[in-house]
This record gives sequence, structure tokens and C-alpha cells, in this order.
Amino acid sequence: MKSIKNELLRGIVIIIFSTVILLNILLMIFIRKYYYDNTEDLLKSRMDVSVSFYNKYFSSKTLVENIYDNVDAFWNENDAQVEIFDSKGNLLMDSIGVDDFNYSNSPDVARALKGEISRWVGKVSYYNNKVMAVSYPLEVDGEVVGILRFITSLEEIDGVIANIMFIFISISAAVLIMGVVLSIILANSIIEPIKYLNKVAEKMGSGNLSVRSAINKENEIGQLSNTLNFMANEISKREQLKNEFISSVSHELRTPLTAIKGWTITLNSSETDKETLKLGFEIIEKETDRLTLMVEELLDFSRLINDKVTLEKKQFNIKDLISHIESFMIPRAKKENIALVIKNNVDEFIYADVNRMKQVFINILDNAFKFNKPGGKVEFDVYKI
Repeated sequence: MKSIKNELLRGIVIIIFSTVILLNILLMIFIRKYYYDNTEDLLKSRMDVSVSFYNKYFSSKTLVENIYDNVDAFWNENDAQVEIFDSKGNLLMDSIGVDDFNYSNSPDVARALKGEISRWVGKVSYYNNKVMAVSYPLEVDGEVVGILRFITSLEEIDGVIANIMFIFISISAAVLIMGVVLSIILANSIIEPIKYLNKVAEKMGSGNLSVRSAINKENEIGQLSNTLNFMANEISKREQLKNEFISSVSHELRTPLTAIKGWTITLNSSETDKETLKLGFEIIEKETDRLTLMVEELLDFSRLINDKVTLEKKQFNIKDLISHIESFMIPRAKKENIALVIKNNVDEFIYADVNRMKQVFINILDNAFKFNKPGGKVEFDVYKI
């Protein structure tokens, strides 16, 4: 079975790792651009000075003449490599004496011939590291007469960038480790309560409905805990209701069976007259019908569990019901030698479930007989309030 904790940790770690990698890439791009742009601006500022000086004092001569007579004007007090090209892109001079490099592949030179100041970053054969070249067009009367090109090594700049990136990567690694640790703590804070609730649910499922969840939080896990406890309470209530119902039904089944048995014994007596015989058969028939209704209720027990028991209410005479109950209980009273006195003076129609009312009255009388003794007396008075 897959662990939610592992899946959660995997997801969080992937998110943190991806975020850290993305931030490092963006930082690397930003830092590299920042330092390269500053280097380019520094070269341009130096070239502006050289070009301004050239335009002010030497533009009256040709470029070749100036190279031979006033070449120091282009690189004096400048630590960058300086190159000068003519208007066709041919190299006229290199400050360090390089003359075997293929400049036709340098895009900055091509753009400078069109009058644009251009930058190029790449590797050349005479440097072990990357270089930056900035090409600046030399113009006289709006026409490009040559190109001034400054080249500087990026070894120091790339070293600074590498050191900064090392610091960022170290910080990122620490953040990643801290994120994993915090993710484990976070995952445990979520998973452990779920495991606890799972154990509580297993105990409830095994029949221990007295166990309850002790989690009390104002979040979804707390709601789940409350729902689990509520479910256990409802199951306990319904279990208790079921037991009470079974006990009640058992009692109700025993009462008509006792009456039927009592009347069967009475009817088997040789001294039974015709009127008593008729009454006995009527009671046996009614009690059989009552048993049938009880069996139907048992078959539809789910209605009681779901609080959907319906009452079959109708108008009936309470005096007739009490008379029937009296006839029903007489055989038992004789058998147990208990005097049964029923004062039935209310001749009224009421609206209720006749079978439920009958069950209530018979239960009352049944308990009175049960807690009585031979020679005792049971009085049942019916009166209007």
C-alpha cells in the first residue's frame, strides 16, 4: 500500500527542489547580465573618450596615417586589447600583435561596419577563457571610416560570478535540507492524526463503540475526528435502540402467546360453555392477528432504526379497547390467582393507533401481574381528565 506520507513528502520536495533550481537559474542569468553589462559599459566609456579624442584632434588625417603617427591615442592608459579595422573590416592594428584571427565570423565587427556599437562574448584561440569584445564605429562626416574594437578577458568577472553562484548554491542546499526537514515535520503533523483516527476506527469496527477520538482541532482533521465520534454515538444509540426493541418485542410476543395458551387450556376444559368458547376463539383470533402485525414490524425493523416508524391512527372507542384487554387478561388472572378489577367508565372515541395503545395498556397490566403474588389484586382505572 502506498504511503500518503511518502507521496506528500515527494510532492513537497519536488516543489522545493524545482523552485530552488529555477531561482538559481534566474539568479545566474541576472548576475551574469549585470556583470557583463557593467563590463560593456566600462569598455564603452573608455571607447567614448578615445573616439572623442580621435574626432577632435586626428580626424583630419586618414586612419592609416593616424595609426602610424598617433596610435597611442587609441589605447594609452588602457589595459584592454585594442584593434583597429578599416572600412572594409580589414585588421589594421592589434595592440598585442594578433594577426591570425578570423574576424569575418565576429558579428560585432559586421554590425559596427553598419554604424552600430556592438558587443560579442566568446572564446578566442589566444585566451584560455572567454572574452568580451565591443566594436565602435569611427565616423567622419557621417561615414564609417573604420572600427575601434576593445577586447577584455572575462576570467576575473566569471570568477566573481562563480563565487557568487557557489554561495547561492550553498544557501539553496541549506534551504533544500531545511525544507525537507520541515516537510517531514509537516507530513507527520498531518499523517500521525490520520493514523490515530484509523486505529480508533478499527477499534470501533471491531465492536468497541466506547472508544472515542481525543483529537480536538479547528481544522479538517478535527472535523473528521468529530464526525467519527458522532458516528460512534449514533451507532451506540441505534444499538441500544435495537436491544430495547428486541427486548420489547420479545415481551410483546410472550404476552399474546401466553393469552393464546391460557385460552387453549380453558377451551380444552370439559366445563367450558358455548359463550366462553366463542369468546376464547375471538381472543385467539385477535391475538393471532396481533402476532402477525408484530412479525411484520420485525421484518420492517429498519424503519424503527431510522426513526421512521409510522402510526396507523384512526378513530376508535376506548371503552371497546379496554373491554377487549379485560377479556384478554382474565385467563391469566385466574391462572395466577390474582384479582383483576378494571373500572371502564369512559365511553369516548379517540384518535390514535389502536395497536400501540393496546400494547401500552397490556404492558402496564403485564408488569402489574409480574410484580404481584397469588391472592393479590390489580386495579386498572380508566377516567377522563
